[in-house]
Amino acid sequence: MQYPENLRYTRKHEWALVQKDIALVGITDYAQKALGDVVFVQLPEIGAETRKGEPFGAVESVKAASDIYAPLSGEVVDINRSLEDHPEHINKSPYGDGWIVKIRVSDPGETGDLLDSAAYEELVKTEESAR
Repeated sequence: MQYPENLRYTRKHEWALVQKDIALVGITDYAQKALGDVVFVQLPEIGAETRKGEPFGAVESVKAASDIYAPLSGEVVDINRSLEDHPEHINKSPYGDGWIVKIRVSDPGETGDLLDSAAYEELVKTEESAR
């Protein structure tokens, strides 16, 4: 499986595309496949504060519900309202139409803690072999 090299990843399977002080955030292809068909996305409010590693929303599928964890601390400046009516975008396009929030990053230094695509791919391989 290929993971986009322009993204950074968390160990809990979120991704972030950081451009200046804004991070576009979603869940990875690996995460959406593990969840199965997504049927509901709980989005935060615009203006909500996120803290790196803390849940800010949730994704529910036919198999399970899972929290979505903030890859970076900051303020939610936009949410993907299309997920309210079309949560399946997360399955069909996890790195495109399935984005979840935009966060104005309050501590740019936190990006150094995120995994690059090669490190994330190794994490996924390790998790898969542990099953």
